[in-house]
Parts: sequence; C-alpha cells; structure tokens
Amino acid sequence: MKKLIYIFILFIVPASINAQIDSLFSRLSFNADFRFRIEQDWDSKKSDGSYREDRSRLRYRLRAGATYKYKWYEVGFRIRTGNPIKQQDPQLTLGDGNKEFNTLPIGIEKAYFQGEWKTFIFWLGKNNFPFEKNNELFWSDNVYPEGVTLENNFNTNSNIIDNINLKGGHYIIATSNKSFDKDSYFQGFQISASFFDKRISLFPSFYYFKNIPDIPDGNDNFYINYSILHIGSKFKIIKDIPLYSEFDYYKNSQDYNGNDSIPNNLKNQKSGFVIGLKYGDFLNIRDWLFTATYTKLEKFSAVDFLAQNDWARWDYSSSESPDGRLTNFSGIELAAGYKIDKKVNLKVKYYFVEQIIALGNSLENGSRIRLDIDIKF
Repeated sequence: MKKLIYIFILFIVPASINAQIDSLFSRLSFNADFRFRIEQDWDSKKSDGSYREDRSRLRYRLRAGATYKYKWYEVGFRIRTGNPIKQQDPQLTLGDGNKEFNTLPIGIEKAYFQGEWKTFIFWLGKNNFPFEKNNELFWSDNVYPEGVTLENNFNTNSNIIDNINLKGGHYIIATSNKSFDKDSYFQGFQISASFFDKRISLFPSFYYFKNIPDIPDGNDNFYINYSILHIGSKFKIIKDIPLYSEFDYYKNSQDYNGNDSIPNNLKNQKSGFVIGLKYGDFLNIRDWLFTATYTKLEKFSAVDFLAQNDWARWDYSSSESPDGRLTNFSGIELAAGYKIDKKVNLKVKYYFVEQIIALGNSLENGSRIRLDIDIKF
C-alpha cells in the first residue's frame, strides 16, 4: 500500500504542479516595445531674445510589462527607461547623463488592479490616462496617473446613438501626508458617445485640479486650482475613406484676479483649442498616416508639466526642474507615418511654435523635426 502511495506522489503531484504552472502562464501576457528617435531643433528663441544652440539628438526608449488576467480581474505592470523625475519624457539621449557607457535609469510606469463586470469597469493604482482624447496637448501619453477610476458603458438600441460611456476618477499628484483635501490632486468626469455607426464621437469632460504648484518638482512659489471644461469631438468626413477631423476646446473657469503671484497679463489666459485633420487608420502593413494639427493653448488652459513636451524645447530647467512647460503657445504639427510591418512603424513629425504672451523681453519660438521607428515585441 505504501508503495502505491509513493508512486502516486511521484507521478501525480508533479503533474498537478505542472498543470498549475501551465494554467498560471496561460493567464499571463507579456509586452515590450522599443523606440529609436532622430531629432533636430533649430531657430529656438529664448525669452531674453537670444537663441538656443541648434541641437541634434539620438534618443531611445525601452518598455516591458506583463498582465495577469483571471475571470473578472487583471493585474498589470510595466517598466520603462527614462529620467525618474521627468514624467513627460521616457526617452533617453545617447551620451546624456550616462557618459562612459554607464547604466540606465529605469522606473515603474504602470502598476494596477482592474476589475470588470459586464459593462462596469474599475481600476486602482497607476495606469493609463483613462479619459478619451484626440492628442497629447492636454495630457501626455507618457504621464500615468495614480488613483481610482470608475467606468460604465451603456449600449443603446438606437439607430443614431451607438453607445454611451461614463467615466470618473480621483488621482493624487502629490500626497501631503495630511487629509485628502490637502493633497495635490485632480478629479475627472467624462461623458462620451458615438453616433451614426461611429462616424461622430463626442466626449465632453470636466477636470478639477487642486493645489497645483506653479513650478513642478519642489521648486514652487505658490499653488493654484484649475477647473477645466473640455469639449472634444472626432468626425469621419467620408464614410468609406479614413479621413477624420478633430476638434478640442478647453476653458478654465477659475478666477485668478485675486492672485498677486500671477502676472496681470496671464490672469485671463485660460482657454485653448486644437484643430486636426487626419488621413489613415494605420492598422495594416503598408498603411500610411498623415496628420495636420493647429493649436492655440493659453497659459492656464492645461497643466503644462502634465501635458506633452514634444512641440518645443521649453522647460523649467531655470528652476531646476526637467519638466516641460508647453502651454502659452500656438503652433502647427505636420506628421506622416508608414507601417513597415505589423509591429514596426515609421513616423516623421515637424513642429513650429510661438509663444502667445512673452515671459521676458521677447516671445519664445522654435522649430523641430523628428523621425521615430517603433518596434513592438
């Protein structure tokens, strides 16, 4: 009898363990991507009227992550290269800060728990910006908020309305280690809907930012609040052709007239808009993508160090922060992309920007062109 038990343990237990391991790995999925960038900046005027040196850079980014899915929930994380205090920009410049072939800075980009029941979804932790948007001019794709998101989808039987989606959340930018109302945080609420077989998309949103520093990374002089209404839309112009128009409008309703720390010529700089035209869905091999975007964003139409920092070289380096300050500008972006392979994309982008309100003796401006090759694994 004992021999039978030993035989059972010898054969059945390892088989059971292997089955559990196989089951575990069947629920795991891995992802990684690599970007290499060639970038040239020129004609970049400073606020004192002098010009920055023209700059050429070779840059790269590596990201890798995993997701575990089981029944109604999933857990995910992702790491990336990049300066840990420069949330807008995970790219590293060859030879910059890692001279003599030193090691690279790597940080955790995402770490979250997500649950889903039928049409209801929530996530906790650090994850993608959950609200629908056309571009990165209000919020950078490289900035991953930390907090709680709730979402519910409503399917309709209408011939006009395809679906309606409600989202809301609370996200902590910097904890005060006191009561929640003392934190630096933002709250968002969005209603999004698509119409006429997804030819029209509308996504009005409201964002409330509390206790936001004027300068990021601990060098602030004062704190302010933002109350920003966003009206976003996307329209497929011709039914069977991938030609789209996009429009965004931003309006901050906060009153800064009583804030003596803000210059008078900036106190009412609180609105902005973006107009875009796009051709191509960029889904299949040998697909092309073309975009043209014009934007005008006043100083307080967005939180500049949470928005994109792609369009120009403007940052807070004079205040010992590496973060970008890309509001208070108007400009254009022209872009083209080609899908070389299912997992390999090539994109080229050109930018020209000019400041709206001078922060010194002269309006800042700048021109930039970059070429990206993106590879997924």
